[in-house]
Amino acid sequence: MGPHPAVAAIRLAVRRALHDILSGHHTPHTPHAALLPGPTTPGESSPLVLVACSGGADSMALASALAFEAPKLGLRAGGVTVDHGLQPGSDLRADEVVLRLTELGLAPVESIAVTVGREGGPEAAARDARYAALDGAAERHGATAVLLGHTRDDQAETVLLGLARGSGIRSLSGMAAVSGGPGAPGRYRRPFLQLDRQTARKACMVQSLPVWDDPHNADPAYTRSRLRHEGLPALEKALGKGVVEALARTAQLSRDDADALDTWARQAEASVRDAAGLLECAKLYALPPAVRRRILRSAAIEAGAPAGSLFARHIEEVDRLITGWRGQGAINLPGRVVAQRQGGRLVIRQG
Repeated sequence: MGPHPAVAAIRLAVRRALHDILSGHHTPHTPHAALLPGPTTPGESSPLVLVACSGGADSMALASALAFEAPKLGLRAGGVTVDHGLQPGSDLRADEVVLRLTELGLAPVESIAVTVGREGGPEAAARDARYAALDGAAERHGATAVLLGHTRDDQAETVLLGLARGSGIRSLSGMAAVSGGPGAPGRYRRPFLQLDRQTARKACMVQSLPVWDDPHNADPAYTRSRLRHEGLPALEKALGKGVVEALARTAQLSRDDADALDTWARQAEASVRDAAGLLECAKLYALPPAVRRRILRSAAIEAGAPAGSLFARHIEEVDRLITGWRGQGAINLPGRVVAQRQGGRLVIRQG
């Protein structure tokens, strides 16, 4: 008899992600074929994949599947848990997670304590601190990838939050299955985006894996918690079952459209700059709004505006310097960046 359907589902999702990692992981000194599954046990030179684990059902299910699948593909599997220090006893909880990951056979396993700031609100600040810690762990251990336990339910919540902010199609595209920063574009993998939260929880239950339910996930002080326990159930009551699946589908469709528009904007940017590299307002005006605003956002970030603090309303104000020019003054953007129109050119720079 094979594994329980929930266990089979999480293992299949992780197996697919690991195959993708293998197919893209090679160095000038390591032939691609040498990284494909073989009869040998993973050694110190084998690629390392880390799992980010909070101890909750989603990430524990992910850790168990990684521990099962990685050795079969000649990969090393390790784990990282981040202690945000936001609850009493969080350090003890992190130690418990380290023990559980070690018992699953993962190595190396590490607990990282972080200090959560206040910029962008508590949820955004915690997320920033967490990803900084995971980036550091990946670089320190030389990891090829870091697996994250976000599920289809998380994706649906992300889409609704983007809709509520009115942030545009990129925000509606939710979380990517593969993402990362400029220095490591494919570092983060989300194998469970097509699986629901209940599948992960069931997989933990049938494998007798202890899980921790973060009280913050049920705290109405947090926007995502209210959406999870009040907003989505209300939508399902009003619209019927299938809302989560529909929102996840919307995320993928939106991501495809947003990627296409981003490509268009990158290709068009060179054509709207003059010989000195300044943006020409008349040429910007001729572009479709969705393409023009992407160019403006990219220029603002290049000038020093933090991407996470640059909202649609900021770009709309800059866009009005192109489409609704009435002699208005400079626009102040996050990061002490200033945008102003000068002699038919749009100048965006540090103020």
